[in-house]
Amino acid sequence: MTTLLIAIIALALIFDYINGFHDAANSIATVVSTKVLTPFQAVLWAAIFNSVAFFIFKDHGVADTVAKTVHPNDIPKPEMLWVILSGLTAAIAWNLLTWWYGIPSSSSHTLIGGFAGAAIAAGGWNAVNSPVILKTASFIVLAPLIGMIMAFMMSLWFLNSFKKGWTSKLLPIGILIFVAIFLYNNLETDQDVISKRIHYKTYALQVLFYAKNFKWILLAFILTVMAVFSLYLSRLNTHRANQWFKKLQLVSSAAFSIGHGGNDAQKVMGIITAALIAGGSITEFDQMPNWVPVACYLAIGLGTMSGGWKIVKTMGTRITKVTPFEGVAAETAGALTLFITEAMKIPVSTTHTITGSIMGVGATKRLSAVRWGVTLNLVWAWILTIPISALLAGGIYALVRLF
Repeated sequence: MTTLLIAIIALALIFDYINGFHDAANSIATVVSTKVLTPFQAVLWAAIFNSVAFFIFKDHGVADTVAKTVHPNDIPKPEMLWVILSGLTAAIAWNLLTWWYGIPSSSSHTLIGGFAGAAIAAGGWNAVNSPVILKTASFIVLAPLIGMIMAFMMSLWFLNSFKKGWTSKLLPIGILIFVAIFLYNNLETDQDVISKRIHYKTYALQVLFYAKNFKWILLAFILTVMAVFSLYLSRLNTHRANQWFKKLQLVSSAAFSIGHGGNDAQKVMGIITAALIAGGSITEFDQMPNWVPVACYLAIGLGTMSGGWKIVKTMGTRITKVTPFEGVAAETAGALTLFITEAMKIPVSTTHTITGSIMGVGATKRLSAVRWGVTLNLVWAWILTIPISALLAGGIYALVRLF
């Protein structure tokens, strides 16, 4: 490897680490604000499950999408390394600035905006893969909206489950039926894989088969736990229900941390792989070395352990006051959103997703429970992240190419 390529890989992992502590609040804000875990316990919990995502998300679809943000044929390979370097530098600068001021901006959009801005400076507008940028930009609106709607519906689901009578049982029973059908369709339709599994003689190979499907099994497990729990809510008084919701928050926060790790670590994997292709170490995305995902998941996990307390305050208390019940609804809705978008290979912002989910649970009480002034300031930060990162990266690229 060249010195420049090594520097880019190091810088990418530094960004991944910063991404971890910048976005730590996404995973731990509600679980800390509800006092289910202490801040140290929460970051440790989130960091562990950030890294666990390595064993769950194996298709690396989000990484592939990020790697295709720029058309490599429109920029000479040696020049592409400078483009990536400039994009990473801009992304790190914007991430640190927003962290310092406690603004939960998107590390994902910072990275993609920086990569695209440096590419435009190097090869013009044609160098950018417009469909990827447009799809990513559209989820600035869609990700928080989906998270908000899902959290709103999940909150209403739990509230309805407190009611006596058989009608409150219809929805959780329906969800359990849906989960069974979902698992059957996703795990038993690939006859080639099934036939191979039948002939597997070793335990290790059977584990590999289930690992390929593990994200669907995990998603089904989360929904099953929520559905079974809601069946018994009508039997609990307020105090006992609150105690159970605190325990359930450990499950929901772990699920969201897995989604966070699987989504955000892949973006850095995409950048490093693009750099390896530009540097001539590999020729295509499918040749990504095994050390790349290992390093990225470890870096984001270590970053999460470093915390991000200023953003925790914004996410956990300033948008709306969150109870354990609402924390479970918000984190579960956020996790489901991240799992779905990862399956669609769309790089979304975990920050936007959990913010929308927190707004959704707040809106179930009353619309005035959400501090819309704070939310509006966050939206402006979201909208400006991609263009500012792009302009900053373009300027850095112009500067480094002077020398």
